[in-house]
Amino acid sequence: MKQTVAIIGASDKPDRYAYRVAEMLESHGHQVVLVNPFKEFINGGPCLKDVLQFDGTLDTVTVYVNATRFLEHLDSILEKKPRRIIFNPGAEAPEAYPLIEKEGVLVEEACTLVLLNTGQF
Repeated sequence: MKQTVAIIGASDKPDRYAYRVAEMLESHGHQVVLVNPFKEFINGGPCLKDVLQFDGTLDTVTVYVNATRFLEHLDSILEKKPRRIIFNPGAEAPEAYPLIEKEGVLVEEACTLVLLNTGQF
């Protein structure tokens, strides 16, 4: 199933996992929504300040920022009502999990790249 996936902490640096996952998601046919309040464009494509700027439904949010930065996005993410949020290694935010789950959103601590490579995405 093709999904619309927001990357919180999208990067324009090819050595970053957030950059690599954008490429891999697109190569698997998913629509990618880049979110980084410090960037206007990444690789020529628009980069949003927050997920509320995206006019559409989000299936998955994948997180590549620390817990403090993630919490700045939490309200807007919950307003978009994604099906799940994936917290990649180093981006875990366990203090937010009860609130997220209370809103009916699945919490996953996993590596999005591994999930894609193993057919578990």
